[in-house]
Amino acid sequence: MTSTVAIVILNYNGRHYLEKFLPNVIRYSGNHEIWIADNASTDQSVEWLHSNYPSIKILKIAENKGYAGGYNEALRQVSSEYYILLNSDIEVTENWIEPVINFMASDVNIAACQPKILAYDLPTHFEYAGAAGGYMDYLGYPFCRGRIFDTREEDLGQYDDEKDVFWATGACLFVRSAAFHQASGFDESFFAHMEEIDLCWRLLNMKYRITYCGKSAVYHVGGGTLHKSNPRKTFLNYRNNLVMLFKNLPKGRRWKTVFIRLVLDGISSVRFMATGAWPDVIAILRAHFAFYGLIPSLIKSTKRTNYRAPLYYRSVVWEYFILGKHRFRQLTGINPPTIPKS
Repeated sequence: MTSTVAIVILNYNGRHYLEKFLPNVIRYSGNHEIWIADNASTDQSVEWLHSNYPSIKILKIAENKGYAGGYNEALRQVSSEYYILLNSDIEVTENWIEPVINFMASDVNIAACQPKILAYDLPTHFEYAGAAGGYMDYLGYPFCRGRIFDTREEDLGQYDDEKDVFWATGACLFVRSAAFHQASGFDESFFAHMEEIDLCWRLLNMKYRITYCGKSAVYHVGGGTLHKSNPRKTFLNYRNNLVMLFKNLPKGRRWKTVFIRLVLDGISSVRFMATGAWPDVIAILRAHFAFYGLIPSLIKSTKRTNYRAPLYYRSVVWEYFILGKHRFRQLTGINPPTIPKS
């Protein structure tokens, strides 16, 4: 019999996080199924789980396929109406599931939803990965209600609402299983980083809704697998951002956008040079050349849709760094994504 909700935690050498945060997941998740999908960990995570939580369902993945490939393989084996993709470095709270599931159940067009994401290290403030729901400007720069670049807002109840957004974070992603599989899941070529934004963009183009539910809150450590200063993370973020834009932008806009991003990424490299972060400069160069090598296959494989998911048609870089707008409410003319009329 298909369960209503399955919580799936993808683990890669995260035993220390499982030891710290899994007890609360069990405590506050009622009778919902909990699965651990292990991405070929080498830190005895699986052995520890067998010894301490023998009732937890474990899916062993033969090799580390990253966030995208790991979850795709795991979710093919999990039968449930809703999936909750939960990072191992998340501290959940009491009643974190029901408000989101009830909201999603109110409209079959809601494909994905995220709760409020607060910072584990600073619980009064929003966390970088998702905050109160994600947006993206027309040049591919993601930002959130509650977090724009390095500025995190204090949680004062200003985002305790339910709202349509452009993307929901993969750190704690509630997703309708039928929609996930209809969209063919994550793009495994991403490996990790921005795959959830790409998935949300595709779901929007399929006329689904992506939402945020502020009635639920969790706390995120962040950087559990790759720290933000890791050049590997820099490479994946820059490469995957370009791939995502090329895949999802209208044909007439993608080349212009990629050219502008080439210029802006060059400026970003100069900023890294100024701080002596040469590995990150090399990572950005590698990301661009990797993307250029993928263009022929992207042209062949990219599908076009009649509906174009809405972006923020101003530059969040300009508004943040030049105009000094560091809070979401200061941004000009931003509107939530809406479902077009049939």
